[in-house]
Amino acid sequence: MSKREEFLAAINVFRAASETITPEQRTGLMQQAVHEFGLSTDEASELLAASGLFVGERTNYLEMLGLSLDEIQTMNDASIMIRVSAAHRNAYSASLRAGGMPRGDGRTQEQWRTQLNQARDTLTDPQKRRQYIEKLSPQEKTEDKTKQVDKSNSIENTTASSSQILLRDTITDVSAVQNLSVPDKMPRGMVFIPGGEFLMGTNDGEQVTSDNPLHSVYVGSFFMDKYPVTNRQYKEFVKANPQWRPPSTLYLLNINWIKSKENPEHDGDYLRHWHEIDFPDEIADHPVTWVSWYAAMAYSKWVGKRLPSEAEWEKAARGGVTGQNYQWGSTIDSSMANYHNQIGDTTQVGQYPPNGYGLYDMVGNVWEWCLDVYDEGFYRNSPQKNPISGASIVNSPIDEIPDATKHRVLRGGSWLDGPQLLQSAYRYKNKPTRTLARIGFRCVKAGTP
Repeated sequence: MSKREEFLAAINVFRAASETITPEQRTGLMQQAVHEFGLSTDEASELLAASGLFVGERTNYLEMLGLSLDEIQTMNDASIMIRVSAAHRNAYSASLRAGGMPRGDGRTQEQWRTQLNQARDTLTDPQKRRQYIEKLSPQEKTEDKTKQVDKSNSIENTTASSSQILLRDTITDVSAVQNLSVPDKMPRGMVFIPGGEFLMGTNDGEQVTSDNPLHSVYVGSFFMDKYPVTNRQYKEFVKANPQWRPPSTLYLLNINWIKSKENPEHDGDYLRHWHEIDFPDEIADHPVTWVSWYAAMAYSKWVGKRLPSEAEWEKAARGGVTGQNYQWGSTIDSSMANYHNQIGDTTQVGQYPPNGYGLYDMVGNVWEWCLDVYDEGFYRNSPQKNPISGASIVNSPIDEIPDATKHRVLRGGSWLDGPQLLQSAYRYKNKPTRTLARIGFRCVKAGTP
């Protein structure tokens, strides 16, 4: 018997008694592996991890997130992603509000948040989720069914109208997340955003601003890119469209409503961090920046999509949560987004927690271009259904959008901006020719379940 096999036999002694071991028992096993069996600490750690032994009291991820086994097993993968992410966000927000004090179960808040992240990562990954559910003990599965019955009884006694749900504080929009009907075929790299009403804007502040008043808006269902468009993706566009290769100070947008050389499609700094059609390898999966609204529009059309309307963007950014400043609650910190110049540049997409719809980097990292013309007072008289400023309908072809030289809406804040600019309702603007190191975009396309 090899030394590795001897160590595995020692592990199995513990496994025969329980699936969990104490931290002290783990330390003893590690010492035994090194001193008695001659293994390295890395080898011993790898074998322990592969054994399935849990260190400390095993945490029930479903219970931690307020979910049930029956609920999870009746959903498809996309619905589970949305449901788990929303539950994680709510639990994480509650933990942040509690501060750093130890919990009643003895865990510190930091330990709790780490386990919350582990729960989310396990349950949103189809393979890890299946393995986890298979390892649940019969007792845990029975307890889960009992808790689900109690939960159903509680729901029947506390049912609220949809309008009451929309007006609560710190709540996930049940119709948009929990009971979401998701299309069987999802466009690659996109997330389904269900149609419906939501509360757009804010009533915060004593002065009337462009994001006042809070108002009800209906937006039809659509798909949105899971991440902002990256340098790697944008490179395919410029390779296929030579007129969009940098440097491009003299190129003009080749569509009908650009008539003369007095209307260039960018300010001269377009893709200034690229060298011809390439960029440093380390930023391949960072959001593309130094792109104008015109460039974002051209890319969107090339891939068969379009830019989101401002209303679509805000509905998607809120992730099914209303009445809060951010997609996860009322506060923000550096674990949630890249902002306030804490890192000093963009980061690779997908490095921070997704919102309730499974969208990443909706706040921070880069500002995102929207389709709309920026109108300071638009909220005070905007249409209730699928509002868009500067076009008659949201799916207008690019060459039918009037006033293309007017300022366009930007949303989401960037790596450089303070927390106020990252709030879900915050509106910003810039000239459609403007390019900056903190402006990027993502695309959408129409979709129905």
